[in-house]
Amino acid sequence: MKWVTMDFEYGFKGTLNAKRGTVPIGIEEGTIEPYDMVFGALGSCLYSTFLDIAVKKKIVYEGVSMKVSGEKRTEVPTTLKTVHVDVVVKNPEKEKGLDQAMRLATEYCSVYQTLSHVAEMSYTLSFEYTD
Repeated sequence: MKWVTMDFEYGFKGTLNAKRGTVPIGIEEGTIEPYDMVFGALGSCLYSTFLDIAVKKKIVYEGVSMKVSGEKRTEVPTTLKTVHVDVVVKNPEKEKGLDQAMRLATEYCSVYQTLSHVAEMSYTLSFEYTD
């Protein structure tokens, strides 16, 4: 079973406590807002799934950068309307198979699938090479 605990002061200032770490929650500098956590959960789930597939395909790369963005609806409840993930794979040994790995990651990532029930989901995949 997975779990987290949260403790809040009066107002919107608190901490998210997980088994291996703590994150400050709030609207002040140095804190994380609720949708930051949602987008972080999506990005980390998507990357973990992508990594598992890339390892199985024996595709090696230096790293991955992701930017997760989205738009909320104006009507209440203000659920997400759109979510877009920009994925940049850095210095892959080969590009072949990474398109499929990303497509499969969107199918198998539970957070991506959960959000897809309320939002239009999309992603782009590109490659960056440095010397």
